[in-house]
Amino acid sequence: MAARLRETYKTEVFNALVEKFKYKNVMEVPKLEKITINMGLGEAKDNTKMMETAVEELSLISGQKPVITKSKKSIANFKLRQGMPVGAKVTLRGDSMFEFADKFFNISLPRVRDFKGVSRNSFDGRGNYSMGIKEQLIFPEINFDKVDKIKGMNIVFTTTAKTDEEAQALLEFLGMPFEK
Repeated sequence: MAARLRETYKTEVFNALVEKFKYKNVMEVPKLEKITINMGLGEAKDNTKMMETAVEELSLISGQKPVITKSKKSIANFKLRQGMPVGAKVTLRGDSMFEFADKFFNISLPRVRDFKGVSRNSFDGRGNYSMGIKEQLIFPEINFDKVDKIKGMNIVFTTTAKTDEEAQALLEFLGMPFEK
């Protein structure tokens, strides 16, 4: 069974984008390419248990096993050696990407304290949107009692849009709550 948001894209969002931007070719219509979730854990060099819990939480949130990222070079001031684990990341594509986006827009974001919408200023100029989350507790999969430390994460929505305006329209039609 296909993801609900993918069906919405095919039936409603695609036509709305064609109508708004007057595309001549169907291949010009922007679409969501991938979602990357990255959790940086600088403190994990001292505490290996923290890396294990972060990987476990990220796999619960995303529905797939994260890749552990390692440091590229040694930095003496941070007591960091080349090859030490410093974070975890997941790249979502296809149905899992649409399911995560649907859950993120409709369940997780409204759980953020004092939420007024996400910023419109986080586009990179090439149609991609990046945002930071301060705590992993907004996701319903995370058990509040088992959390040892609050960790933040970066989420990047990569689209095929050529401009930020097109990408914003795509994300808005998909249901991302932008601030007024």
